[in-house]
Amino acid sequence: MGFLDFFRRPPPVRDTAELAEFIDRHAAFVAQKGIFEYARARAGHYAKVLMKEPEFLAACDVARWQTFPIALAMVGEMTEGVLLPSWRGDRVDLTDAVRKLTLGVFDRYPAPQAFDAQTWARLRVELDRHLVQMSLHPPKWAKDIPEPFWQRYFDLMPIHEKMRTRDEMTTRAYLRVTLVNVHDELTKRIEAPALIQQLAAAK
Repeated sequence: MGFLDFFRRPPPVRDTAELAEFIDRHAAFVAQKGIFEYARARAGHYAKVLMKEPEFLAACDVARWQTFPIALAMVGEMTEGVLLPSWRGDRVDLTDAVRKLTLGVFDRYPAPQAFDAQTWARLRVELDRHLVQMSLHPPKWAKDIPEPFWQRYFDLMPIHEKMRTRDEMTTRAYLRVTLVNVHDELTKRIEAPALIQQLAAAK
């Protein structure tokens, strides 16, 4: 990356392929950053040593794949909320289009080595259930989307329970702030009319 690249605006999100890539990249970020930042905070001065331990890295990998469907559910719901003001049809059709797009992102990845196929399939079913239910309630503010998820996300952290102390609220705050930031980025980059046209044509 050159020096001038720091001053260039990120490319617009104009079609469903770019939107799927946005959802994938930001869900991975939500899942992974929270895990490693929390582990560093709890390890303190021993963080550099911990980050080199094969057993810990393996536990992080398991946690990353377990939290990825949770992050997909949150980013997918946020995406539906960004698109909804430009949608002129039945909201159920938009929800279904975003659901299929988000499940398509999940389906890019085979079951990780740490999981059996049945566990990976169960996580997909849970993701699908949440995406289906998006249209059953009014769209949420980005900061409120993590509410059904943050405790489960925290419980998957690769840190022994005795070392976690009372950090749940820190994790909740991380997810709230991160979803707001992702929402702001998508709002700035999205070209809603072009995307709406594609999503409507694909229903």
